[in-house]
Amino acid sequence: MNNHNESEKIQIECSIEKALNIIGGKWSFLVLRELFEGTKRFGELQKTISKVSPKALTNTLRHLEANNILIRTVYPTVPVTVEYSLTEKGQALHTMIKEMKKWGTYWG
Repeated sequence: MNNHNESEKIQIECSIEKALNIIGGKWSFLVLRELFEGTKRFGELQKTISKVSPKALTNTLRHLEANNILIRTVYPTVPVTVEYSLTEKGQALHTMIKEMKKWGTYWG
């Protein structure tokens, strides 16, 4: 039975590692927080996420898009309008992020 628990523990750790690799760095959590409220433009995200540099925000958005967490929609306006919204996979993170928020409120 002990071997079963150890293999289960390794599997859970690997799953957590996978989730963290998909989500990415600390800015990802803040981008997700904003996109749970609805579609946003780059400037709106930059304004609401204090201290994020344009480069860090761009890298975060690219990472989340590459991992199918968000969709980047480009509109052919002048200047070009780009909007970001969550995919179904991204929306599925909402419960986890809400729990992290509660934990941070209680223990932070």
